[in-house]
Amino acid sequence: MNGTLNVDAIVERVHRRIAEDDVQPSPEALVSVVREEAGVISDLDMLELLRRLRHDSDGVGALEPLLAIPGVTDVVVNGPGAVFFDRGRGLERARLSFPSDADVRRLAVRLAHACGRRLDDAQPFADGRLNRDDGSHIRVHAMLSPPAENGTCLSLRVLHQAADTLDSLVGAGTMPKDIASALGLIVRARRAFLVTGGTGSGKTTLLSALLAEVPHDERIICIEDTAELQPRHPHVLTLVARAKNIEDRGEITLSDLLKQSLRMRPDRIIIGEIRGAEVVDLLAALNTGHDGGAGTVHANSLAEIPARMEALAALGGLDRTAVHSQVAAALQVVLVMKRHAEGRRLHQIGLLEGNPVRARVLWDEIHGETPEFRSYLRELREQLGLVEGETP
Repeated sequence: MNGTLNVDAIVERVHRRIAEDDVQPSPEALVSVVREEAGVISDLDMLELLRRLRHDSDGVGALEPLLAIPGVTDVVVNGPGAVFFDRGRGLERARLSFPSDADVRRLAVRLAHACGRRLDDAQPFADGRLNRDDGSHIRVHAMLSPPAENGTCLSLRVLHQAADTLDSLVGAGTMPKDIASALGLIVRARRAFLVTGGTGSGKTTLLSALLAEVPHDERIICIEDTAELQPRHPHVLTLVARAKNIEDRGEITLSDLLKQSLRMRPDRIIIGEIRGAEVVDLLAALNTGHDGGAGTVHANSLAEIPARMEALAALGGLDRTAVHSQVAAALQVVLVMKRHAEGRRLHQIGLLEGNPVRARVLWDEIHGETPEFRSYLRELREQLGLVEGETP
């Protein structure tokens, strides 16, 4: 190829044009775009550019084989020679690598543009999500070098739609069968609950399984940043937030969707991941007659929940006294998931009590249930009109 031709720059500009048009061009249109960006070039240079574009446009490029590994949840690139993946056993080093940082950068820029994001020297980091043909989604984060010292960094998080049931989670060892029955009682009794845990601990999977326990004559509205929840329930409506486009317009927040959902005759309102000011709207909804709501939130233990809710509610303008009053009235149960070397497990079940709110453990995977847990389950059975040992 002509040595004066800046191939990487041309490829990057073409990808940006394609992303801005938001339409995959025909072969003829692609040739036209390349000629506009490259100027006068030979036929051989044109063929080489088209070959590069085709290679760079195939899924996630060189990382595609890692996404084909069963159970993979994350792929991270820490520069051209350091590629890792996680399939539930912690990070493992991949055998593949990139020829140079320019190759990593080119892939990062393409993925960012495909997400509708700008990524260049003036805006050296970006995040977004990609939709895959298999129905999964990929959360993409990219950071160029500089500021990344090791070279261009990429983080891909595979988001599979969660369609498990409590029975399948019992079979996978996530929880004992009697605890699954107890969780079913909590859902049927319309107790509002949070599922908490660290990244990749199985929060969304558990939440989806619990929503399958909701009576089939109830309407569930799920509000998510990325469509992951797919409960086995006949009446689920999913609303998905949208980030700003490359023109800094078109954003639809979780709070926007939550406000809209209140006008859509919901029986249960679910927020896939509570991570900001939307917690204020959720608490308001739960305190105005929408019982049985739920969501997930990042927290490593039951004891962290009150402080975590304070921090999130502060983003929405609630002070400490107000948020504790709202939480005390709106939320009852917290389920804590943990990720172990052998898999994801339900770690704790607890109650939020008092004002200021405190968390009390009813069951954990090490010590089992407390006498208070048995008493709580009896209360739920009485509410549902069940005799001891009967399931809904």
